[in-house]
Amino acid sequence: MAVWTIGINHTTAPLDLRGRFAFGTEQLAPTLHALRQAFSRSPEAAIVSTCNRTEVYCAGDESESERTLDWLARTGGVSPAVLRAHAYTLENGLAARHAFRVASGLDSMVLGEPQILGQLKDAVRAAEQAGALGSTLGQMFQRSFSVAKEVRSSTEIGAHSISMAAAAVRLASQLFEDLGQIKLLFVGAGEMVELCATHFAARNPKAIAIANRTLERGERLAAQFGATVMPLSDIPLRLHEFDAVISCTASTLPIIGLGAVQRALKLRRNRPMFMVDLAVPRDIEPEVATLQDVYMYTVDDLAGVVQTGQASRQAAVAQAEAIVDAGVKSFMQWIDHRGTVPLIQQLSAKAEDWRSVEIARARKMLARGEDVDAVLEAFGRALTQKMLHGAMSQLHAGDAAERARASAAVQQFFLRKER
Repeated sequence: MAVWTIGINHTTAPLDLRGRFAFGTEQLAPTLHALRQAFSRSPEAAIVSTCNRTEVYCAGDESESERTLDWLARTGGVSPAVLRAHAYTLENGLAARHAFRVASGLDSMVLGEPQILGQLKDAVRAAEQAGALGSTLGQMFQRSFSVAKEVRSSTEIGAHSISMAAAAVRLASQLFEDLGQIKLLFVGAGEMVELCATHFAARNPKAIAIANRTLERGERLAAQFGATVMPLSDIPLRLHEFDAVISCTASTLPIIGLGAVQRALKLRRNRPMFMVDLAVPRDIEPEVATLQDVYMYTVDDLAGVVQTGQASRQAAVAQAEAIVDAGVKSFMQWIDHRGTVPLIQQLSAKAEDWRSVEIARARKMLARGEDVDAVLEAFGRALTQKMLHGAMSQLHAGDAAERARASAAVQQFFLRKER
Protein backbone atom coordinates (compact mmCIF):
# COMPACT_ATOMS: atom_id res chain seq x y z
CA MET A 1 0.00 0.00 0.00
CA ALA A 2 1.32 3.44 -0.98
CA VAL A 3 0.41 6.87 0.38
CA TRP A 4 1.12 10.12 -1.47
CA THR A 5 0.25 13.81 -1.34
CA ILE A 6 0.45 16.68 -3.81
CA GLY A 7 0.21 20.17 -2.36
CA ILE A 8 0.88 23.89 -2.55
CA ASN A 9 1.02 26.26 0.40
CA HIS A 10 1.92 29.77 1.49
CA THR A 11 5.66 29.02 1.23
CA THR A 12 5.63 27.45 -2.25
CA ALA A 13 2.95 29.25 -4.26
CA PRO A 14 1.76 32.87 -4.67
CA LEU A 15 -1.69 33.88 -3.51
CA ASP A 16 -3.30 34.05 -6.96
CA LEU A 17 -2.10 30.55 -7.89
CA ARG A 18 -3.42 29.19 -4.58
CA GLY A 19 -6.72 30.82 -5.42
CA ARG A 20 -7.06 28.60 -8.49
CA PHE A 21 -6.97 25.52 -6.27
CA ALA A 22 -9.24 26.69 -3.46
CA PHE A 23 -12.18 24.33 -2.92
CA GLY A 24 -15.22 25.36 -0.90
CA THR A 25 -16.90 22.84 1.40
CA GLU A 26 -19.69 22.19 -1.10
CA GLN A 27 -17.11 21.46 -3.83
CA LEU A 28 -15.22 18.74 -1.96
CA ALA A 29 -17.54 15.79 -2.63
CA PRO A 30 -17.84 16.27 -6.43
CA THR A 31 -14.12 17.09 -6.68
CA LEU A 32 -13.17 13.92 -4.79
CA HIS A 33 -15.49 11.93 -7.04
CA ALA A 34 -13.85 13.42 -10.15
CA LEU A 35 -10.39 12.67 -8.78
CA ARG A 36 -11.15 9.02 -8.11
CA GLN A 37 -12.87 8.62 -11.50
CA ALA A 38 -9.66 9.80 -13.18
CA PHE A 39 -7.91 6.59 -12.10
CA SER A 40 -8.53 3.05 -13.34
CA ARG A 41 -8.48 1.86 -9.71
CA SER A 42 -10.07 4.54 -7.55
CA PRO A 43 -7.62 5.46 -4.78
CA GLU A 44 -8.57 6.56 -1.31
CA ALA A 45 -8.56 10.36 -1.33
CA ALA A 46 -8.98 13.48 0.82
CA ILE A 47 -8.56 17.17 -0.01
CA VAL A 48 -7.44 19.81 2.47
CA SER A 49 -8.19 23.35 1.27
CA THR A 50 -7.58 26.45 3.40
CA CYS A 51 -6.45 30.02 2.72
CA ASN A 52 -2.84 28.89 3.14
CA ARG A 53 -2.80 25.49 1.42
CA THR A 54 -4.45 22.99 -0.89
CA GLU A 55 -3.31 19.38 -0.50
CA VAL A 56 -4.53 16.17 -2.10
CA TYR A 57 -3.87 12.99 -0.08
CA CYS A 58 -4.23 9.59 -1.72
CA ALA A 59 -3.63 5.92 -0.91
CA GLY A 60 -3.60 2.95 -3.26
CA ASP A 61 -1.80 -0.23 -4.21
CA GLU A 62 0.97 1.82 -5.80
CA SER A 63 1.81 5.52 -5.94
CA GLU A 64 0.33 7.54 -8.81
CA SER A 65 1.62 10.92 -7.75
CA GLU A 66 2.39 12.16 -11.28
CA ARG A 67 -1.08 11.30 -12.46
CA THR A 68 -2.53 13.07 -9.41
CA LEU A 69 -0.49 16.20 -10.14
CA ASP A 70 -1.67 16.20 -13.77
CA TRP A 71 -5.30 15.89 -12.61
CA LEU A 72 -4.88 18.73 -10.10
CA ALA A 73 -3.28 20.97 -12.74
CA ARG A 74 -6.22 20.39 -15.12
CA THR A 75 -8.68 21.09 -12.31
CA GLY A 76 -6.99 24.43 -11.58
CA GLY A 77 -6.69 25.37 -15.24
CA VAL A 78 -2.88 25.50 -15.36
CA SER A 79 -0.26 23.37 -17.06
CA PRO A 80 1.37 20.52 -15.12
CA ALA A 81 4.71 22.33 -15.54
CA VAL A 82 3.39 25.48 -13.81
CA LEU A 83 1.90 23.51 -10.93
CA ARG A 84 5.00 21.32 -10.59
CA ALA A 85 7.15 24.44 -10.18
CA HIS A 86 5.20 25.37 -7.03
CA ALA A 87 4.01 22.02 -5.70
CA TYR A 88 5.51 19.46 -3.37
CA THR A 89 5.12 15.73 -3.97
CA LEU A 90 5.56 13.45 -0.97
CA GLU A 91 5.21 9.69 -0.70
CA ASN A 92 4.78 7.10 2.06
CA GLY A 93 6.67 8.10 5.22
CA LEU A 94 7.28 11.65 3.99
CA ALA A 95 3.58 12.07 3.15
CA ALA A 96 2.61 10.82 6.62
CA ARG A 97 5.19 13.09 8.26
CA HIS A 98 3.78 16.07 6.39
CA ALA A 99 0.20 15.28 7.48
CA PHE A 100 1.34 14.92 11.11
CA ARG A 101 3.27 18.22 10.97
CA VAL A 102 0.32 20.03 9.40
CA ALA A 103 -2.06 18.73 12.09
CA SER A 104 0.40 19.80 14.80
CA GLY A 105 0.73 23.36 13.48
CA LEU A 106 4.39 22.87 12.56
CA ASP A 107 3.79 23.71 8.89
CA SER A 108 1.54 26.73 9.45
CA MET A 109 2.21 30.40 8.76
CA VAL A 110 1.53 30.89 12.47
CA LEU A 111 3.65 28.28 14.22
CA GLY A 112 1.49 26.12 16.46
CA GLU A 113 -1.82 27.73 15.45
CA PRO A 114 -4.78 25.50 16.38
CA GLN A 115 -7.15 26.32 13.50
CA ILE A 116 -5.55 23.94 11.03
CA LEU A 117 -6.42 20.90 13.16
CA GLY A 118 -10.13 21.73 12.90
CA GLN A 119 -9.79 22.34 9.17
CA LEU A 120 -8.05 19.00 8.75
CA LYS A 121 -10.82 17.23 10.67
CA ASP A 122 -13.41 18.92 8.44
CA ALA A 123 -11.55 17.68 5.34
CA VAL A 124 -11.45 14.12 6.68
CA ARG A 125 -15.16 14.27 7.55
CA ALA A 126 -15.97 15.48 4.03
CA ALA A 127 -13.90 12.68 2.46
CA GLU A 128 -15.63 10.12 4.67
CA GLN A 129 -19.08 11.42 3.75
CA ALA A 130 -18.12 11.31 0.07
CA GLY A 131 -17.09 7.66 0.40
CA ALA A 132 -13.50 8.48 -0.55
CA LEU A 133 -11.77 7.84 2.77
CA GLY A 134 -10.50 4.28 3.13
CA SER A 135 -8.84 2.47 6.02
CA THR A 136 -5.29 3.60 5.17
CA LEU A 137 -5.94 7.35 4.96
CA GLY A 138 -8.41 7.06 7.82
CA GLN A 139 -5.74 5.49 9.99
CA MET A 140 -3.14 8.08 8.96
CA PHE A 141 -5.37 11.04 9.78
CA GLN A 142 -6.58 9.59 13.08
CA ARG A 143 -2.96 9.11 14.09
CA SER A 144 -2.18 12.67 12.98
CA PHE A 145 -4.91 13.94 15.31
CA SER A 146 -3.45 11.93 18.20
CA VAL A 147 0.04 13.28 17.46
CA ALA A 148 -1.32 16.84 17.31
CA LYS A 149 -3.02 16.37 20.68
CA GLU A 150 0.22 15.10 22.22
CA VAL A 151 2.21 17.99 20.71
CA ARG A 152 -0.19 20.56 22.14
CA SER A 153 -0.34 18.95 25.58
CA SER A 154 3.37 18.11 25.89
CA THR A 155 5.03 21.17 24.33
CA GLU A 156 4.58 24.94 24.26
CA ILE A 157 4.55 25.10 20.48
CA GLY A 158 1.46 27.34 20.47
CA ALA A 159 2.45 29.57 23.36
CA HIS A 160 2.27 33.31 22.67
CA SER A 161 1.37 32.74 19.01
CA ILE A 162 0.17 35.76 17.06
CA SER A 163 -2.90 34.91 15.01
CA MET A 164 -3.95 36.45 11.70
CA ALA A 165 -6.71 38.25 13.57
CA ALA A 166 -4.28 39.73 16.10
CA ALA A 167 -1.95 40.71 13.27
CA ALA A 168 -4.78 42.62 11.56
CA VAL A 169 -5.46 44.54 14.78
CA ARG A 170 -1.76 45.34 15.14
CA LEU A 171 -1.57 46.74 11.61
CA ALA A 172 -4.75 48.78 12.07
CA SER A 173 -3.27 50.26 15.26
CA GLN A 174 -0.32 51.52 13.23
CA LEU A 175 -2.65 53.44 10.91
CA PHE A 176 -5.29 54.71 13.34
CA GLU A 177 -4.33 56.42 16.59
CA ASP A 178 -7.45 55.21 18.38
CA LEU A 179 -9.30 52.09 17.22
CA GLY A 180 -12.17 53.17 19.43
CA GLN A 181 -12.94 55.91 16.90
CA ILE A 182 -13.20 53.82 13.73
CA LYS A 183 -16.09 52.14 11.96
CA LEU A 184 -15.52 48.52 10.92
CA LEU A 185 -17.04 46.40 8.15
CA PHE A 186 -16.61 42.62 8.20
CA VAL A 187 -17.46 40.83 4.96
CA GLY A 188 -18.41 37.20 5.58
CA ALA A 189 -19.54 35.40 8.72
CA GLY A 190 -17.19 32.42 8.93
CA GLU A 191 -14.70 31.38 11.58
CA MET A 192 -11.93 33.75 10.46
CA VAL A 193 -14.23 36.78 10.42
CA GLU A 194 -15.52 35.81 13.86
CA LEU A 195 -11.95 35.67 15.19
CA CYS A 196 -11.12 39.05 13.69
CA ALA A 197 -14.32 40.58 15.02
CA THR A 198 -13.52 39.26 18.49
CA HIS A 199 -10.08 40.90 18.45
CA PHE A 200 -11.31 44.22 17.08
CA ALA A 201 -14.35 44.30 19.38
CA ALA A 202 -11.98 44.20 22.36
CA ARG A 203 -10.82 47.70 21.24
CA ASN A 204 -14.41 49.05 21.44
CA PRO A 205 -14.70 50.51 17.92
CA LYS A 206 -17.32 53.16 17.21
CA ALA A 207 -19.40 50.82 15.04
CA ILE A 208 -19.30 47.31 13.56
CA ALA A 209 -21.24 46.05 10.55
CA ILE A 210 -21.44 42.53 9.12
CA ALA A 211 -22.09 42.00 5.41
CA ASN A 212 -22.93 38.45 4.45
CA ARG A 213 -24.64 36.57 1.65
CA THR A 214 -26.94 34.86 4.18
CA LEU A 215 -28.45 37.52 6.45
CA GLU A 216 -29.54 34.98 9.07
CA ARG A 217 -25.98 33.81 9.62
CA GLY A 218 -24.76 37.39 9.63
CA GLU A 219 -27.34 38.28 12.28
CA ARG A 220 -26.16 35.46 14.54
CA LEU A 221 -22.60 36.77 14.37
CA ALA A 222 -23.67 40.40 14.73
CA ALA A 223 -25.56 39.58 17.92
CA GLN A 224 -22.26 38.65 19.59
CA PHE A 225 -20.78 42.10 19.03
CA GLY A 226 -23.76 44.46 18.95
CA ALA A 227 -23.20 44.93 15.23
CA THR A 228 -25.56 45.80 12.39
CA VAL A 229 -26.13 43.55 9.38
CA MET A 230 -26.41 44.29 5.68
CA PRO A 231 -26.53 42.27 2.44
CA LEU A 232 -23.48 42.02 0.20
CA SER A 233 -25.30 44.05 -2.44
CA ASP A 234 -25.22 47.13 -0.17
CA ILE A 235 -21.41 47.21 0.04
CA PRO A 236 -20.83 49.52 -2.98
CA LEU A 237 -23.39 52.01 -1.63
CA ARG A 238 -22.12 52.05 1.96
CA LEU A 239 -18.40 51.32 1.62
CA HIS A 240 -17.48 54.96 2.24
CA GLU A 241 -18.93 54.77 5.77
CA PHE A 242 -16.19 52.45 7.00
CA ASP A 243 -12.61 53.14 8.01
CA ALA A 244 -11.58 49.48 8.05
CA VAL A 245 -12.79 46.52 5.99
CA ILE A 246 -11.89 42.91 6.78
CA SER A 247 -13.12 40.34 4.28
CA CYS A 248 -13.04 36.53 4.20
CA THR A 249 -15.69 34.70 2.19
CA ALA A 250 -15.77 31.59 0.03
CA SER A 251 -16.65 33.56 -3.10
CA THR A 252 -14.85 32.52 -6.27
CA LEU A 253 -14.95 36.10 -7.61
CA PRO A 254 -13.99 39.44 -5.99
CA ILE A 255 -16.77 41.07 -3.96
CA ILE A 256 -15.20 44.53 -3.67
CA GLY A 257 -14.01 46.01 -6.95
CA LEU A 258 -11.63 48.85 -7.80
CA GLY A 259 -14.44 51.17 -8.91
CA ALA A 260 -16.38 50.76 -5.67
CA VAL A 261 -13.32 51.65 -3.60
CA GLN A 262 -12.51 54.66 -5.79
CA ARG A 263 -16.04 56.02 -5.31
CA ALA A 264 -15.82 55.38 -1.55
CA LEU A 265 -12.54 57.31 -1.30
CA LYS A 266 -14.06 60.25 -3.16
CA LEU A 267 -16.99 60.36 -0.73
CA ARG A 268 -14.56 60.05 2.19
CA ARG A 269 -12.60 63.02 0.84
CA ASN A 270 -9.58 60.72 0.64
CA ARG A 271 -9.55 59.83 4.32
CA PRO A 272 -7.54 56.57 4.49
CA MET A 273 -9.11 53.13 4.41
CA PHE A 274 -7.61 50.04 6.01
CA MET A 275 -8.48 46.82 4.14
CA VAL A 276 -7.58 43.21 4.90
CA ASP A 277 -8.40 40.46 2.41
CA LEU A 278 -8.07 37.08 4.11
CA ALA A 279 -9.85 35.17 1.35
CA VAL A 280 -8.39 32.73 -1.16
CA PRO A 281 -9.39 33.41 -3.94
CA ARG A 282 -9.35 37.15 -3.28
CA ASP A 283 -12.45 39.05 -2.13
CA ILE A 284 -10.94 42.44 -3.01
CA GLU A 285 -9.57 43.16 -6.48
CA PRO A 286 -5.75 43.35 -6.26
CA GLU A 287 -5.68 46.70 -8.12
CA VAL A 288 -7.20 48.31 -5.01
CA ALA A 289 -3.77 48.10 -3.38
CA THR A 290 -2.47 50.67 -5.89
CA LEU A 291 -4.82 53.41 -4.64
CA GLN A 292 -2.99 56.12 -2.70
CA ASP A 293 -5.23 56.27 0.36
CA VAL A 294 -5.83 52.52 0.76
CA TYR A 295 -3.71 50.38 3.06
CA MET A 296 -4.50 46.86 1.92
CA TYR A 297 -3.12 43.57 3.21
CA THR A 298 -3.60 39.97 2.05
CA VAL A 299 -2.97 36.74 3.96
CA ASP A 300 0.56 36.70 2.55
CA ASP A 301 1.21 40.29 3.59
CA LEU A 302 0.43 39.31 7.18
CA ALA A 303 3.18 36.69 7.16
CA GLY A 304 5.87 39.04 8.47
CA VAL A 305 3.67 40.18 11.34
CA VAL A 306 2.70 36.71 12.51
CA GLN A 307 6.33 35.59 12.48
CA THR A 308 6.99 37.91 15.42
CA GLY A 309 7.76 35.80 18.44
CA GLN A 310 8.59 32.69 16.41
CA ALA A 311 12.09 32.47 17.91
CA SER A 312 10.71 32.17 21.44
CA ARG A 313 8.82 29.03 20.38
CA GLN A 314 11.62 27.34 18.45
CA ALA A 315 12.78 25.52 21.57
CA ALA A 316 9.52 23.55 21.53
CA VAL A 317 9.86 22.61 17.85
CA ALA A 318 12.51 19.93 18.42
CA GLN A 319 10.34 18.28 21.05
CA ALA A 320 7.31 18.42 18.74
CA GLU A 321 9.30 16.98 15.83
CA ALA A 322 10.35 14.03 18.03
CA ILE A 323 6.69 13.30 18.76
CA VAL A 324 5.95 13.47 15.02
CA ASP A 325 8.86 11.11 14.27
CA ALA A 326 7.51 8.52 16.70
CA GLY A 327 4.03 8.81 15.18
CA VAL A 328 5.35 8.36 11.63
CA LYS A 329 7.40 5.31 12.63
CA SER A 330 4.35 3.70 14.24
CA PHE A 331 2.16 4.41 11.20
CA MET A 332 4.67 3.01 8.72
CA GLN A 333 4.99 -0.15 10.84
CA TRP A 334 1.22 -0.46 10.68
CA ILE A 335 1.38 -0.10 6.88
CA ASP A 336 4.10 -2.79 6.65
CA HIS A 337 2.23 -5.21 8.88
CA ARG A 338 -0.95 -4.63 6.91
CA GLY A 339 0.75 -6.00 3.82
CA THR A 340 1.08 -9.43 5.44
CA VAL A 341 -2.54 -9.63 6.60
CA PRO A 342 -3.89 -11.40 3.46
CA LEU A 343 -1.13 -14.01 3.67
CA ILE A 344 -1.77 -14.54 7.37
CA GLN A 345 -5.47 -14.97 6.66
CA GLN A 346 -4.77 -17.50 3.89
CA LEU A 347 -2.39 -19.44 6.11
CA SER A 348 -4.89 -19.50 8.98
CA ALA A 349 -7.67 -20.64 6.63
CA LYS A 350 -5.47 -23.45 5.24
CA ALA A 351 -4.52 -24.64 8.73
CA GLU A 352 -8.19 -24.58 9.72
CA ASP A 353 -9.04 -26.72 6.66
CA TRP A 354 -6.40 -29.28 7.66
CA ARG A 355 -7.64 -29.32 11.25
CA SER A 356 -11.29 -29.73 10.20
CA VAL A 357 -10.47 -32.65 7.88
CA GLU A 358 -8.46 -34.50 10.53
CA ILE A 359 -11.00 -33.82 13.29
CA ALA A 360 -13.75 -35.28 11.08
CA ARG A 361 -11.59 -38.36 10.35
CA ALA A 362 -10.83 -38.83 14.06
CA ARG A 363 -14.51 -38.62 14.97
CA LYS A 364 -15.37 -41.32 12.43
CA MET A 365 -12.65 -43.56 13.89
CA LEU A 366 -14.01 -43.02 17.40
CA ALA A 367 -17.54 -43.73 16.19
CA ARG A 368 -16.31 -47.08 14.89
CA GLY A 369 -15.05 -47.85 18.39
CA GLU A 370 -11.33 -47.61 17.66
CA ASP A 371 -8.92 -47.11 20.55
CA VAL A 372 -8.75 -43.49 21.72
CA ASP A 373 -4.94 -43.46 21.99
CA ALA A 374 -4.61 -44.87 18.48
CA VAL A 375 -7.02 -42.22 17.15
CA LEU A 376 -5.06 -39.42 18.82
CA GLU A 377 -1.78 -40.76 17.43
CA ALA A 378 -3.26 -40.92 13.93
CA PHE A 379 -4.73 -37.42 14.27
CA GLY A 380 -1.43 -35.91 15.40
CA ARG A 381 0.61 -37.74 12.74
CA ALA A 382 -1.72 -36.75 9.88
CA LEU A 383 -1.92 -33.10 10.94
CA THR A 384 1.86 -32.89 11.31
CA GLN A 385 2.39 -34.41 7.85
CA LYS A 386 0.02 -31.89 6.29
CA MET A 387 1.78 -28.97 7.99
CA LEU A 388 5.28 -30.14 7.00
CA HIS A 389 4.49 -31.46 3.50
CA GLY A 390 5.32 -28.20 1.69
CA ALA A 391 8.59 -27.66 3.55
CA MET A 392 9.71 -31.25 3.07
CA SER A 393 8.92 -31.10 -0.65
CA GLN A 394 11.02 -27.96 -1.09
CA LEU A 395 13.96 -29.55 0.75
CA HIS A 396 13.96 -32.50 -1.68
CA ALA A 397 13.16 -30.68 -4.92
CA GLY A 398 14.84 -28.07 -7.14
CA ASP A 399 18.49 -27.16 -7.56
CA ALA A 400 21.04 -26.49 -4.83
CA ALA A 401 20.18 -22.79 -4.60
CA GLU A 402 16.47 -23.52 -4.12
CA ARG A 403 17.24 -26.17 -1.50
CA ALA A 404 19.51 -23.69 0.32
CA ARG A 405 16.72 -21.09 0.42
CA ALA A 406 14.24 -23.71 1.61
CA SER A 407 16.68 -24.86 4.28
CA ALA A 408 17.12 -21.30 5.58
CA ALA A 409 13.34 -20.82 5.69
CA VAL A 410 12.83 -24.09 7.56
CA GLN A 411 15.50 -23.09 10.07
CA GLN A 412 13.79 -19.74 10.55
CA PHE A 413 10.21 -21.00 10.83
CA PHE A 414 10.54 -24.39 12.55
CA LEU A 415 13.94 -24.83 14.20
CA ARG A 416 14.73 -21.50 15.84
CA LYS A 417 15.35 -21.66 19.55
CA GLU A 418 12.61 -20.55 21.92
CA ARG A 419 13.55 -17.50 23.96
